[in-house]
Amino acid sequence: MTSTGRYDLAVAYRIYPRVSGPALDLPFGDDKYRLSEVCLRSFKESLGTLRVKMWAIVDGCPAEYEAMFRKYFDDSQLVVLKLESVGNQRTFATQLKILLDQSDADLVYFAEDDYFYLAHQFSSMIEFLRSDPEVHFVSPFDHLDCYRLALHRTPKWVKTYAGRHWRTASSTCLTFLTRRETLAKYRPIFQSYVQGNFDSSLWLSLTKQRVCNPLFLIRSFLGGWFEWKIVAKAWLYCWRQILLGKKLKLWVPIPAIATHLDTRSLSPGVDWRGLIAEDFSTNHTREYACDPKTLS
Repeated sequence: MTSTGRYDLAVAYRIYPRVSGPALDLPFGDDKYRLSEVCLRSFKESLGTLRVKMWAIVDGCPAEYEAMFRKYFDDSQLVVLKLESVGNQRTFATQLKILLDQSDADLVYFAEDDYFYLAHQFSSMIEFLRSDPEVHFVSPFDHLDCYRLALHRTPKWVKTYAGRHWRTASSTCLTFLTRRETLAKYRPIFQSYVQGNFDSSLWLSLTKQRVCNPLFLIRSFLGGWFEWKIVAKAWLYCWRQILLGKKLKLWVPIPAIATHLDTRSLSPGVDWRGLIAEDFSTNHTREYACDPKTLS
């Protein structure tokens, strides 16, 4: 594995102190700090020995959230950026600027605070990305929507690499890996999210799935507006990319390397609830045993 910068990976990790509704049914889903630490710890363990430069974007968070990042990342590799509850779109814009302006690594990763990762698996995403120029983007998350929505029922490419299957996807969320040069080239597409585009819509403009299928547009319009609006927004914000841009490939691992903590769409094939509960139980017990207050 080679890198032209000082680090293997540059990460912009955004976090805010409220729990999203779909995560409430998970173990301790009503405690955002506890859930955030479980996710951050899993991310650190998934990175393994990778050299990582980390920007933590703490949006309206109490002081303990900054301390949490300093617990898992050395000061030499960590930059903490404090924002005043600016919200989803502006924190994504901050990620975009940081990862494009930095020169520490040629691979960049957008991270959100509600993803749980499998230990020592992240490096396989980097190796897969570097292995093939046709791998433009990689998400660690195998979204359940890929199996249940008509929007995603399109022909797929499948590769095997490093003991895992990798499949193309039409779209994903905003946690993903790519090359900095790719991000720079398609910056206006990602910037469209800040301007009001859907994440799924910007991905469709890049992968060009469903956006040029009139029959699908008619069926989705007649069958309900949800999928039709996704395609319509792709055209509204990214029509130039759809008509003139290159068709790119977004890949996901099977089984997934991480899951979004949305109980409606957990990555299939892994007992995520059990792993989250086990992680907290193991680490909470260890911290309790090491706390001098518990020995008095």
